[in-house]
Amino acid sequence: MNLPQAFVERTRRLLGEEYSLFEASLQQETPVSIRPNRGKYLQPIDGEPIPWASSGVYLKTRPTFTFDPLFHAGCYYVQEASSMFVERVLSHYVKDPVTMLDLCAAPGGKSTLCRSALPEGSLLVANEVMRNRSQILAENLIKWGHPDVIVTNNDPADFTSLTNLFDVVLTDVPCSGEGMFRKDEVAVEEWSVDNVDVCWQRQRRILKDIWPALKPGGILIYSTCTFNREEDEDNVAWIAKELGAEILPVPVEADWGITGNLVGEDFPVYRFLPHHTKGEGFFLAVLRKRHFTDDKASLYEVESVALRTPSRKAKKGKDHKGKQAPLPVPKEAKSWLESADDFVLEMKDATLMAFPKAHAETCALLQTCLKVIHAGITLGELKGKDLIPHHSLAMSMSKADKAFPTIELTYQQAIAYLRKEGLVLDASAPRGYVLVTYREIPLGFVKNIGNRANNLYPQEWRIRSGYMPEEVVCVG
Repeated sequence: MNLPQAFVERTRRLLGEEYSLFEASLQQETPVSIRPNRGKYLQPIDGEPIPWASSGVYLKTRPTFTFDPLFHAGCYYVQEASSMFVERVLSHYVKDPVTMLDLCAAPGGKSTLCRSALPEGSLLVANEVMRNRSQILAENLIKWGHPDVIVTNNDPADFTSLTNLFDVVLTDVPCSGEGMFRKDEVAVEEWSVDNVDVCWQRQRRILKDIWPALKPGGILIYSTCTFNREEDEDNVAWIAKELGAEILPVPVEADWGITGNLVGEDFPVYRFLPHHTKGEGFFLAVLRKRHFTDDKASLYEVESVALRTPSRKAKKGKDHKGKQAPLPVPKEAKSWLESADDFVLEMKDATLMAFPKAHAETCALLQTCLKVIHAGITLGELKGKDLIPHHSLAMSMSKADKAFPTIELTYQQAIAYLRKEGLVLDASAPRGYVLVTYREIPLGFVKNIGNRANNLYPQEWRIRSGYMPEEVVCVG
């Protein structure tokens, strides 16, 4: 790896005598790690436990993830080990149900981690500003299967008017990507001092935009995948001084190899350097928004109006007289959910949605001022008199166990299904909508019409590769 000379000089100043060890570590193979979804998959996974993550595992070999049906079923997420440290923060500071925002969330690693780590009864809002990446984010959270999730596609500035709405905000901000050099050659090629300057300034704009939406006393988790001080310690110091935040510690063990502050300041930060920790480069700090009693002390400390005042960017609804009456909810839909009384069911055009009642007011608010691309569970699509079950329902942990007949697939059948190929089921298979499973884990729906089964797997999610590797290694 040929590192840019300016990067070498800057990082050597930061690390001092350790720089040679750091540079040598960048030539080593990237460790492979996953985090199982214990809401779906309880089987043990062979590997070395990641000490700061309750279920994260370093794998001995790299599986063939594309050809592992359990990966597509949301049984685990392939996530860099250092990033799993976010769970340590949540387990230490979040004890009761909260409303949390993951602001820069795609592709969804930290969002799925947060959804698993948050106390039951919490709501997670996962946002991504780039449209194509927001679709990937929605896909991964749908596969994860938890209903208390909203996915949005918005600029951070769109959240500014949601005053004091969130108890926790994670800002894994876009950065210069120095921590990804070992696994991404493009990150090395695109690095420059000018880009570092662009990044730390953009990060401050993002933080200023989102700060009003964090409640007083709320927690901000600030993270990057880079090494330089401008995007790391300097920005944390700026948040504390300019936005009025208290920098908080996180308990860690010495043998984890996590490095602290490298710029001579006494506030706690958490650096994952590849010559000390088994993982990629990562930086994290935790800050609490202060409570102010002096009216002049903070620009942002105002009465919470989020739940009754729509954003200035609220969507304009049709005149009441022009509204079309919503279609009635099909009777069979409630039987598809394990605890239907805990959900609000609503037909939107021809799509049947279910959202947890506990967060319905917040969901309604966000739909007035944000671009919501997924919320709760999409139960089905109405075509004529036929309600077609949606893949979101198949993936959901809230689906009723006996809602649909099930057919267990072989490995070869599962791969064919995930390629969206047609299936021929056994003659004894029931007609109509059937849930297909692999190792008793739901993969999705088919409509069995006897001589064949129509494949209802989402076209855009299918396995596109037309070949099978000579050797397939799966998890579990």
